[in-house]
Amino acid sequence: MDIRAHNRKAWDREVERGNPWTIPVGRGVIDAARYGRWEIYLTPTKPVPNNWFPDLKGCEVLCLASGGGQQGPILAAAGAKVTVLDNSPKQLEQDRRVAEREALSLVTIEADMADLSALGDASFDLIVHPVSNVFVPDVRPVWREADRVLRRAGLLLAGFSNPAFFIFDQRLAEQGLLQVKHRLPYSDLKGLSQEELESAVEEQIPLEFGHSLEDQIGGQLEAGFVITGFYEDDWAEMTLSRYMPCFIATRAQKP
Repeated sequence: MDIRAHNRKAWDREVERGNPWTIPVGRGVIDAARYGRWEIYLTPTKPVPNNWFPDLKGCEVLCLASGGGQQGPILAAAGAKVTVLDNSPKQLEQDRRVAEREALSLVTIEADMADLSALGDASFDLIVHPVSNVFVPDVRPVWREADRVLRRAGLLLAGFSNPAFFIFDQRLAEQGLLQVKHRLPYSDLKGLSQEELESAVEEQIPLEFGHSLEDQIGGQLEAGFVITGFYEDDWAEMTLSRYMPCFIATRAQKP
């Protein structure tokens, strides 16, 4: 199965459905960012700490798998030179729409987050990678490519799902019941029944993968990064969030 092709169509469909992560920021948010009042999110509810960022004036930023007209336009309004890379054409269209509306300079590229061959070595000072690698089967190439396109002392700010979320039966979890069902690492290709998988394909629902912490954090270290910041986040929509954080954010630096 071509996961990238399926998830591209599925996220285009999420834009049409009005998924919260596809709705562009408003004019007031951009105006505030121009005057230095801004924040972005790697995870659902906690803003990224201000001290995680370098000076954005003239900073070359890659918003990795970060389309939707949210992080990219804010950073551009704050003074950064922004490239937004995403697998979904309609997500990228949201960024272009905000850029046109607000007269922002912003580049968009349709590509796989695990294959940045369209980008040169040492091209960026900062990568912003909000929760999105849940949609690729193998996360380690994402970290390796991020390291390649960053300059020395460049920063990678990443958000990702806590793999513990994926051990539970998600249909029961939506009813408020937590029942262990799956072994980690998780894949919808194995965790869903044939009927459920066919339904996801027919209804264009994004397919997900729950990567281990060894792949998420250990993968960054293996790629050459040094972890310099860490926090966890909740999301009230998830039953598991009553008991533990479901999301993780890391700040990593290329030596």
